[in-house]
Amino acid sequence: MRRLAAVGLTLMLGACAGPGGMSEPWRGSADGWTPVAAEIRTVGLGVPGGVRLAPGVRYAGGVRIVAPTGDRLHGLSDLKLADGDVIAVTDAGDLVRGRLAFDRRGRLAGLSGLRLRGLTGEDGRAFPTKADGDAESLAITAAGDLVIGFEQRPRLWSYGPLDALRDRPSPLPVPPVPPGNEGLEALAAGPDGLRAAAEGGGVWDCAPARCAEIAPPPSTPPAVGDWRVTGMDRDPAGDGWFIVERLYREPFDMRARLRRMDASGRPGPVLATLSLPSTTDNFEGVAAVAGATGTRLYILSDDNDNPRQRTLLLAFDLDSRKP
Repeated sequence: MRRLAAVGLTLMLGACAGPGGMSEPWRGSADGWTPVAAEIRTVGLGVPGGVRLAPGVRYAGGVRIVAPTGDRLHGLSDLKLADGDVIAVTDAGDLVRGRLAFDRRGRLAGLSGLRLRGLTGEDGRAFPTKADGDAESLAITAAGDLVIGFEQRPRLWSYGPLDALRDRPSPLPVPPVPPGNEGLEALAAGPDGLRAAAEGGGVWDCAPARCAEIAPPPSTPPAVGDWRVTGMDRDPAGDGWFIVERLYREPFDMRARLRRMDASGRPGPVLATLSLPSTTDNFEGVAAVAGATGTRLYILSDDNDNPRQRTLLLAFDLDSRKP
């Protein structure tokens, strides 16, 4: 993704960061995962005025992941959930895994057991450059396979079962997206394969044989400061998809919004908008899971390893009785 020059955001985004503790160590890394330490702080929605929630949408808690500058636990670009764990990918080609924790009301309140492992290329080796490892999206198929989407050099690679990841991924058909910052940015598993979207526009459904265009890219490339699709997941109720979008205008205007997307790839109703002076950041990932009364959405922000930005994981609940 395009790195954001988020000058001056520290004070405005710092509201409502509560006390927290270090993430619990994860014992045993014979499977390739290495424990990583981070401070986990609870966060609220911050100063009123910048949050708009549609009827039937409510905030369900959130945390901030705080890691030392230069640590590998930065640049988290997408996430999905598996067996109560968050599975995230970084734009340097690392996987991150952690266990969600909740308070008595069921709101997101913590993240424990954080661990990390590096992805590898088709030769089974670490990526030689950051551009090679620029992973911006991930999906977990119905069979449990992990698929990673890369942006700078567009690829879709399957690493096999999440609990038995392969060192040598299998290439899958990839949409005809341009290399660079306008390319492959969002990915989700559907009933018949994968759905992918580019930051510069366009939606494709990808089967094992090929990718079919569902919504074409715009005839005119999006301008700086336009809304961009940065993450996607399928509605667990089977009724369409959810997307997260980002808007950034230098130096201070950073916004995010959650909305629906229909089967034809057309954006639908906006469910939530985050902007200053409330809590917001560079949100790039979304995961949807079925809850007791509806759907819960998790959104994840990419801090670009920039001390003026934050890695945030926020939750929102959608009442199944509302649109």
